[in-house]
Amino acid sequence: MQRHSSLDDAADLAAVAALLQIGAEIGVDRLLDSGDTFSAAELARIADLPQAGVDDYLAALVAAGLVVGTEAPGRFQAAEDYPDRRYAAGYLSWAMSANGPFLANAREFLADRDAAARVHRRNGRRVAVSSRWIGERAFYPPIVDRVVSAGASHVADLGAGAGGLLVRLLGQDPARTGVALDSSGAACAAAREAAAAAGVDDRLQVVERTVQSLADDPGPVEGANAVLACFVMHDIVADASVAKAVLGACRDALAPGGFMAVADAVSYAPDPVERRFSALFTYLHASFMSVTLPSERHWLDTFQAAGFSKTECVPLGVPGGRLFVADR
Repeated sequence: MQRHSSLDDAADLAAVAALLQIGAEIGVDRLLDSGDTFSAAELARIADLPQAGVDDYLAALVAAGLVVGTEAPGRFQAAEDYPDRRYAAGYLSWAMSANGPFLANAREFLADRDAAARVHRRNGRRVAVSSRWIGERAFYPPIVDRVVSAGASHVADLGAGAGGLLVRLLGQDPARTGVALDSSGAACAAAREAAAAAGVDDRLQVVERTVQSLADDPGPVEGANAVLACFVMHDIVADASVAKAVLGACRDALAPGGFMAVADAVSYAPDPVERRFSALFTYLHASFMSVTLPSERHWLDTFQAAGFSKTECVPLGVPGGRLFVADR
């Protein structure tokens, strides 16, 4: 059948997102993402599942063209376009899986948000994984460029999730060290697993704490050349007093010449290319997480109020996303 319709693309995206989500749930996503070759037995061992079940999953990946055989008999690896498809699937995974509790219980949230939020919580690992799938293409590269060009040797990532950004940065420079801070135990566990798999766990400290706690104890970011935060600071910036305390503590803790790079979202971006995903992102945060996303101007004013000398704002690949780079 000749493909020519956007509906065909939608069907492909749904299939890819579901198949890769299964991989994340059984713990083989890192192996698939790595591009390394593997056998069915290795896949089953990593998943800690019976061989027969994993064989069926692998057959589906091959049939979908996500995984291909190699010249070595019985060995496989991700297809060449796997990273592109994973990136696209990340948006669907974030919208439908990471936010699944909101969608499945929408009536409860819209009737009594606070009561529903106490019962229905998002899975931290799913949020972290889908954010990594999007981030590795949409907002990691410009942040990595900033860190590398500045020669930052010690980097802290706030709301680090599964640790993808820091693992990449530490893998690029054997002298670089990092601190991954996240309030989710599941995300912290995923970050430790990722660091161990990449061989950088001896240079990465994982701290299970909230970003807000830095206002009283900025220890985890003390002496950092760069403090990073990807789509977690909107929770902080929504409260002016908390934002000033947290951002101010981060600024004071930075090493001389250090900077803070925050990738985050603005409220209801109007550009036609951004508006649909931005509308969903803004609405979910406001109606289900009690977070009103700031405007671009609000972001800039908040960094100024926290004492940063200057802040640059540039668009990101993710719709509605902006990168704010604030100098100490």
